[in-house]
Amino acid sequence: MSSLFAKAGIAALMALGAVSTVASTASAGDLPMKVREVRYDPHAPRTCSPVLAVQKARYDGMRYAHIADMSARRVVVEGRNHRGPDRIVFANVPGCPRWHRGEFHVQ
Repeated sequence: MSSLFAKAGIAALMALGAVSTVASTASAGDLPMKVREVRYDPHAPRTCSPVLAVQKARYDGMRYAHIADMSARRVVVEGRNHRGPDRIVFANVPGCPRWHRGEFHVQ
């Protein structure tokens, strides 16, 4: 009878030990709750920057580039290329895509 109680006691100690190790591992794997601030303000400009338009025109080979006209739809950059007066029209959207390039004649 005493061996039965001894086996039951050992089984109970093993069960308690297993439960305590499972509980400590579960609490060690706690998921941290972090609160982040979500910003909804726009970070990129919504129009073509005049500086970027002049930089792109200079990269395309235009010298003495300057802003000649700026509206809600387009940005006109005028300057000179190797042949004479030149004009590049950019769309007034982010990234300043080139809309038209053509020479103009001074009247």
